[in-house]
Amino acid sequence: MTGVFERIGKRVVAFHKIVGEMVILLGQTIWFFREAPRNIQSIFTQMAIIGYETLPMASVMAFFVGMVLALQTGAELQKYGTQNIIGGIVGLSLVRELGPVMTSFLVAGRAGSAMAAEIGVMKVYEEIDALKTLDINPVRYLAMPRLIACLICVPALVVYADFVGILGGALLSHFHPKLFLSYSTYYDSLKTALKLREIGAGLLKATVFGGIIALVSCYTGFQTSGGARGIAETTTRAVVLSFMLILVADYFLTRMLL
Repeated sequence: MTGVFERIGKRVVAFHKIVGEMVILLGQTIWFFREAPRNIQSIFTQMAIIGYETLPMASVMAFFVGMVLALQTGAELQKYGTQNIIGGIVGLSLVRELGPVMTSFLVAGRAGSAMAAEIGVMKVYEEIDALKTLDINPVRYLAMPRLIACLICVPALVVYADFVGILGGALLSHFHPKLFLSYSTYYDSLKTALKLREIGAGLLKATVFGGIIALVSCYTGFQTSGGARGIAETTTRAVVLSFMLILVADYFLTRMLL
């Protein structure tokens, strides 16, 4: 029994250590925001990787999520003759929850893992030590551009995904033989249900999730050790931890905003 408590105690200490180190890394990264104008090229490069290269996958994901939402809700609402509110349900579901969460998962799985692996490789092969030797701060050079890029690109991707998902729901609702909902009816329902408050809440979530992805990916990358196996473990850890923190943050943000 004593051994069990010892293991629990060690895990609690390790958890507090990780949280403290991540908070310190976040503070250092925000401090170096003042150096952003001198690192515009690096920020644009990361924005291209995080945002532009994610667009094709985000398009497919959002389009079919919107279609599935319209199909599932439409089949149920048709039983009660209320299928004219499909637009509002699809729009609210995407803007409030599915858009920010699913898009953030996509960015974490694609760009976040790449960031963690890249920094991990630099750590294993002592390139980060070389930066310090050249009097280049690794946080300013590696973490700051990635955090800024995530804070900009993830909300932008969420807005794009919301639009594509709503379009997918509209097409499904219009061409489905049992629903055949006109575009004007779909749009009226969407306009009635979707307010600026919901849009703002979705963008706030997207910004927080983007910060989580960048922070977790950079932190796990900086903690990499053990060669190729360590890099693989770092990549997996970054994605899993990002997913978990996104879901935890989503709950608390939703509770706060409601």
